[in-house]
Amino acid sequence: MKTLRDRVLEEALRNAVEHGGKAVAKAVLSKILGSEPALRQRVAEVKQVVEEVVEEVNSMDLGVQKRVLAEKFGGQEPMRRRDVGETRLPPPLPGAVEGKVVTRLPPEPSGYMHLGHALAGLINEHYARRYGGKLWLRFEDTNPRKARLEFYESFRKGYRWLGIEWDFEKNNSDDMESYYMYAERMIREGFLYPCFCSSEEMHRQRAQGIGCKHRGLVGEAGLETWEKALNRVYGEGEVSFRLVGEMSSPNTALRDPVMFRIVDHPHPLKGREYVVWPTYDFAAAVQDALCGVTHVLRSSEFAFRDELQNMIRGILGLSNPVYVEFSRFEFRGATTSKREIRSLIEEKVVSGWDDPRLSTIEAVKRRGILPQAIREFTLTYAGVTQAKKIFDWSLLHSINRKHLDPVARRLWFVASPVKLRLINHKRAEVEVPYHPSTNMGKRVVKAGETLYISGPDAENLGVGEVFRLKLLTNVKVVEKGAGEVVGEVVEGPPLKDGRIIQWVSEDNRRVKVIRYGPLFTEDGSVDRKSLWVEEGLAEAAVETVAFEEVVQFERYGFVRRDSPDELRFVYCHD
Repeated sequence: MKTLRDRVLEEALRNAVEHGGKAVAKAVLSKILGSEPALRQRVAEVKQVVEEVVEEVNSMDLGVQKRVLAEKFGGQEPMRRRDVGETRLPPPLPGAVEGKVVTRLPPEPSGYMHLGHALAGLINEHYARRYGGKLWLRFEDTNPRKARLEFYESFRKGYRWLGIEWDFEKNNSDDMESYYMYAERMIREGFLYPCFCSSEEMHRQRAQGIGCKHRGLVGEAGLETWEKALNRVYGEGEVSFRLVGEMSSPNTALRDPVMFRIVDHPHPLKGREYVVWPTYDFAAAVQDALCGVTHVLRSSEFAFRDELQNMIRGILGLSNPVYVEFSRFEFRGATTSKREIRSLIEEKVVSGWDDPRLSTIEAVKRRGILPQAIREFTLTYAGVTQAKKIFDWSLLHSINRKHLDPVARRLWFVASPVKLRLINHKRAEVEVPYHPSTNMGKRVVKAGETLYISGPDAENLGVGEVFRLKLLTNVKVVEKGAGEVVGEVVEGPPLKDGRIIQWVSEDNRRVKVIRYGPLFTEDGSVDRKSLWVEEGLAEAAVETVAFEEVVQFERYGFVRRDSPDELRFVYCHD
């Protein structure tokens, strides 16, 4: 049964194809309500779904709309296949000077890399290379409680996997002495003061626009407290150092934010060498200037911080970059929030950072998504726009399929297998190519009187029906019982009509396929049953599939081998 969103998506795609690539929300809403009058009781909900889906559909080009319609809903026009690697370039970069552009990859090593990082990274790399500039990899690691060595490496591996090459690498934690120098200067000049308020009191002040009673502790008084903090006189939460900002500003980020705080926790790179750590805003503001970053390209959730970081640089006499914001990249039914992912892992809802229901790079690699597909998706369809986008996985899958089709071997597999016993069948050998159009070699499959077909195929067969076993023979069903179908070989040419059924011989191997659906339902709740294991039988040649290789189980879908020791696969897509 189709969900509301699926019904809306189908109608929006049809409307868009009919109107040259642009769906009209009012027309889609009218069609949905007209075809299902019961939905008129939920018009507000339906309208919201329509608006979201129409925005998503209109972000696709016409060719993609046609292909998704054809593949997902049986539309008549297939998508024009782009050449592999063909992209539609993002718009020019404002203020860019050839050879002078400097962008950055600024991950916080507090979790594993996810698709949001990948898409943002590809955009930053694209502009650096487009203008003959430079690209930094800079770890924002000034929260020692969150940073872990494995997370640094996750980003390095992830960016390399995507084909991103950076020119320079550094850690924000490498410049602690520079931060301290700037902090002392700001205290001396009256721009930074020590605050002894609790976090609750500080939150109240900032929410109400009330200045802190410690605001006057600048100059020598502030420096004395600063030295004590550096010498570990204070513990966590006892003192912080706040910017003298603008308490009346409508941008709450400017209301005397904390610039330095005490974090008494070992750092994965610096150990216990430091205890007073800069906050994200202070470190990022300084680093963008020190690295000579000309353009900050990032998701719009950070936009309210631009003014604060410019204020910090203004006080210190440092240059400001050009900001280019784009909407946060999200995929339906998944989350890119490291905090949410960490919580899901701790609650054992998912098995780890590489659970295939997640949007981490390790998860999408397990799903068989290729780096070139992510690159094409980013530069051609995601792009640089502030319009909120929640992408359906089917768009990325359609691009990935285009890249997999020419290179993935085909193998035979049947899910939920049922025995097929053939009467009057002579043992035969079938020569089967590994790919229908590319020369990848062949294998010989031996077929005796006992074969196996999939459970759904067996269930749909009727006694007396004649069908074709792929590349083998015609068969008439003479009997159906529990767990077995008995068929009689019918001599003659392949059937012109009638069904063609996939099969495997007795020389097979038992295989497990990890299947999954959206982790989050439409109402935002977690679907704890969204991952399951499907068992089946594959031909003996399945043992030649290498660990992490993607193949296509014919008439089933693309799968990726998930274990070097077991015949366990993860389903990719159809």
